[in-house]
Amino acid sequence: MRGVILAGGFGTRLRPFTLRLNKGMAPIYTPNGAIPQLLFPLKTLTSSGIDDILIVTSREHCGHIVELLGDGTEYNCTLTYKIQEMDRPVTGIAQALGLAKNFVGDNKFAVILGDNFYEENFRSKFRIFEEGSYRSSIFLKEVHDPERFGVASFSSINSNGVVKTAKVEKITEKPNPPKSNYAVTGLYLYTPHVFHILKDLKPSKRNELEITDINNFYVNDKSMQAMILDGFWGDMGLSESAKRVSDFIWKRDS
Repeated sequence: MRGVILAGGFGTRLRPFTLRLNKGMAPIYTPNGAIPQLLFPLKTLTSSGIDDILIVTSREHCGHIVELLGDGTEYNCTLTYKIQEMDRPVTGIAQALGLAKNFVGDNKFAVILGDNFYEENFRSKFRIFEEGSYRSSIFLKEVHDPERFGVASFSSINSNGVVKTAKVEKITEKPNPPKSNYAVTGLYLYTPHVFHILKDLKPSKRNELEITDINNFYVNDKSMQAMILDGFWGDMGLSESAKRVSDFIWKRDS
């Protein structure tokens, strides 16, 4: 499998820091010092067995990320970079995903958002997807504020002793009120088939190509597997959520 880190966007929720730097450079304070948050999704991929990784970022901030990560040698991987032009009429997570088509080729791949932190190692879960017949996998986590995320409606949770899965019926973006407390986290597994869907995807009301629309295609196609996370997960896109990640790491590593 190959890996894709989406680290573009405007980072408006972390301004004024992101007026000068990509939010992936925002520090997460730990017992081992201040760590740029982009290193956490990178570690998620490399520790789970993926060592060929594309980073999609914006033109304005790509220099800082390249300076930090280089060619990936220091992190035991090979890094490729792609620019997401943010002045296009249509942007969004799914639009950034489309930039990975040539990099992915015929390989199954993992996509992770640059502001997501995961406690878990995904080596076994990635292998399940790689060896299986599903076209997509998502990872759900029960949270106290599901209205901030895409939320999965499902009928049941099953466990085979290796992984917990949910039979998802629909994913709704930022619902109020939400139909469950299970958020769709920022890690997705796809086959190259996803690029066929992207060609016909329509922009949302906020003029973005939405990752939720892609995932709902696979829900309706019955070719998605939804896995339930047991370990800690946090997004680092808000100051308060970044602090929760920092607090978790302090408690774990101190």
